[in-house]
Amino acid sequence: MKQQNDNQSNQDDQSAYHVPVLLHETIEGLNIKSDGIYVDCTFGGGGHSREILKYLGENGRLYVFDQDADAEQNLPDDSRLFFIRQNFRHVQKFLRVNKVNAVDGILADLGVSSHQFDEAERGFSIRFDALLDMRMDNRQTLTAAALLKEFSEKELHRIFEQYGEVTNSRTLAKTIVAARNHVAINTINEFKQAIHSIVKGNPNKYFAQVFQALRIAVNDEMGALKDLLEQSVDLLKPGGRLAIITFHSLEDRMVKNFFRHGAHEETEADEIYGTKPQSPLKIITRKPIEASQEELKRNSRSRSAKLRVAEKQ
Repeated sequence: MKQQNDNQSNQDDQSAYHVPVLLHETIEGLNIKSDGIYVDCTFGGGGHSREILKYLGENGRLYVFDQDADAEQNLPDDSRLFFIRQNFRHVQKFLRVNKVNAVDGILADLGVSSHQFDEAERGFSIRFDALLDMRMDNRQTLTAAALLKEFSEKELHRIFEQYGEVTNSRTLAKTIVAARNHVAINTINEFKQAIHSIVKGNPNKYFAQVFQALRIAVNDEMGALKDLLEQSVDLLKPGGRLAIITFHSLEDRMVKNFFRHGAHEETEADEIYGTKPQSPLKIITRKPIEASQEELKRNSRSRSAKLRVAEKQ
C-alpha cells in the first residue's frame, strides 16, 4: 500500500509540475516503433516521455533533453531513458556524444512548464514579485533585468513587437530606456511601476505579452528552434517523425515553413528547368492539430497549442 501511495504522490507531483498538452495526438503522430530510438527535446514534467516509454519495448531507447535543472526531479527510474541537461539546440552534438547518429522520432513541446510559472523566484510570472530572471537555464548569464538594462531602444522595440505583439512596443521601449536612467528595474514590481503610465487595455494581458517577449529573448527561443529544425533533418531516419508543439504564431510559422521547404529559406528554382528540390520532409498534418474542448476544460494552458508533424522521406 505504501508503494502505491508513493507512486500516486509522485504522479501528483509530476501533474502539478506540468500537464502535457496534446498528449495522445502527439504519440499518434510519432508513430512509435517498439525498438526505436526517440528524443524528447523538452522533458519538463516528463508527461510525454512517460507515454512514449509505454510504447517502447525493452530494446527501445529514449533520450530526453532539458536545460532546467528542476526537470531532473521528474525522471522515472527506467533504464531505457537517458537524461541530457542541455538546450535542445545542441541535440545533434550530445546525441553523438552518446553514440547516436540517427533516430526514429523527435518531439519538442515549446511551452513553458507550469512549474516555471508557479515558482515565484524564477521571475516568469506577473503574479509575483521577484527578481526579473526568466532564465530557463540558470547557468547562462543574461537575465531579463540585464536585458532591460543593456539592450538599445531599437532592440527592445523589436523584441516587444515581434515576440509579444505589444501594440505600443515603440513607446514601451522608449519608456524603459528613459526610466532606467533614473530608477532601478531589477524586480517585477519595479518594472511594472516603471511602465505603468503607458500600459494599454487589460493590464494582465498587456504584461503577459510583455513578459512573453522578454522570456523568448532572454532564452533565444527562436534561435534554438531554428537550430533544432535544421539538425532534425540530418538526425531522422527515413520514415522517422518530427512532432513540434508551438504556442506562439512566430514559432508556428517557422515550423510550418520549414516542414514545407525542408529549410528556413525557400530554395530557388533551377534556372534552366524551373524545378525546385523536393523537401526531405513529408507533411503529416496539413493543418495544425489543436486541443479538443475536453482538453481545454482540463487544461486552459492548452488553448494556444498547435501540433505539427512531418516525416523524413
